[in-house]
Amino acid sequence: MAGNRSRKSVRESRALGIPLTPKAERLMQRRPYRPGEHGRGRVKESDYSIRLKEKQRLRAQYGIREAQLRKTWDEARKMEGMAGENLIELLEMRLDALVLRSGFARTIAQARQVVVHRHVMVDGKIVDRPSYRVKPGQIVQVKPRSQTSPQFMVAAQGQHADVLPAVPEYLNVDLTKLRTELVRRPKRAEVPVTCEVQLVVEHYSR
Repeated sequence: MAGNRSRKSVRESRALGIPLTPKAERLMQRRPYRPGEHGRGRVKESDYSIRLKEKQRLRAQYGIREAQLRKTWDEARKMEGMAGENLIELLEMRLDALVLRSGFARTIAQARQVVVHRHVMVDGKIVDRPSYRVKPGQIVQVKPRSQTSPQFMVAAQGQHADVLPAVPEYLNVDLTKLRTELVRRPKRAEVPVTCEVQLVVEHYSR
């Protein structure tokens, strides 16, 4: 089962042109083209397909369903400021995203799993919804009973640093205690996702 998920992630990564897992990144360095028999050929993409692909790239990086992305977009466009930047900033405040950024997990899928399996607390209370939106000032921490498990001991030693971007400035992380605080709302320019956000705005605004 895990092997099937891994192969699916690699194939999706190559189709979207971005590595979604460390394994996909290694493979894409060797084969930097789309999967399939026509992967090496040049394909003329329509404006619609370019915008659609960008939206799919964003969705894949957060590991969320279309309905979840659409719901967040509807909220983002009603807020003050630029809708596209609001969208990324709201997605980044998801609990699973912050677990990943803090180095408690190696991939977004793993981050979502540890939340669902009730390993993570927010302000001292267990939260098992990956989509939970963390507010500035809240503390996210792996619960004490879970911290002694091998997967979290590895994380606490900083061993995910080789595959993760640097911790962004909107987080204050104490990795040895598997504890992080969302200091303030993220800014789009700081969020380590690959996305031409204007194309996503155009896709949803068509």
